[in-house]
Amino acid sequence: MVVDDDADLRRVLRKGLDEEGFEVVAVVSGAEAIRVAAGNPPDALVIDIGLPDSDGRDVCQALRARGVEAPVVFLTARDAVVDRLSGFRAGGDDYVTKPFALAELVARLHALLKRSGSDAGTTVGDLRLDPVTHAAACERESVALTPTEFRLLATLAARAGEAVRRHELTRAAWPDGAIVHDNTLDVYLARLRRKLARLPTETEIHTVHGVGYQLR
Repeated sequence: MVVDDDADLRRVLRKGLDEEGFEVVAVVSGAEAIRVAAGNPPDALVIDIGLPDSDGRDVCQALRARGVEAPVVFLTARDAVVDRLSGFRAGGDDYVTKPFALAELVARLHALLKRSGSDAGTTVGDLRLDPVTHAAACERESVALTPTEFRLLATLAARAGEAVRRHELTRAAWPDGAIVHDNTLDVYLARLRRKLARLPTETEIHTVHGVGYQLR
């Protein structure tokens, strides 16, 4: 959920986060955020502190009082330490000052969701992922994965059943600035498929034409 009264920023965030695979609900006021989130809690919230009807920190406290425990990222132009501390005391989990890079906000959201359990998935059906040994296992059998293969499979597993876009997989598996050719991702996914085929698992990687890949 994005809570911001700036129509232009709200539009940019909705479009940018949607392109990153998030399902976005955008509201313009604290009252609307409380009403919508209390009835249907989102996985995470991005709340502007300077809302027209309230302080975003008060909105966060109200949501916490109503049992909404989803991670909260505050957006604000205020970067003083006292402002950041007050945001954390209000129940916020992270703080991004304006202007900000969308990529940073996305990375912070993924990190918060992973810690909260909403963006994590080490088991899909009968398939288990072990981050310590970089292996995939089913029943008593396992296959070793390279770090890149593991990151790809873990990204798919975290969103099992969803179509994960190609650029999301590339971003998750390779470091920023790495040159990844168009067919490199396909080569790695083919390797993963061959390795999973050696396990007695029913979980498979499916191609979603024109979009990316899906684990189910």
